[in-house]
Amino acid sequence: MDITLILKVAGIGLLISVLNMILEKTDRKDWATFTTLAGVVIVLGLVLTEISDLFNTVRTMFQLY
Repeated sequence: MDITLILKVAGIGLLISVLNMILEKTDRKDWATFTTLAGVVIVLGLVLTEISDLFNTVRTMFQLY
């Protein structure tokens, strides 16, 4: 795992939070909810690849197939 993943997640979180505040100030709360949901899905997609690599490493470490 590299620090770039942490920076990507933090950057996406910062971008989504700023976009969420702008949308809520302009009374577009439904779009703010959609952008928050999209941010969660994007971060989940990034983290799932790392979790998959972790499980594959544990599986090969203990020779489980």
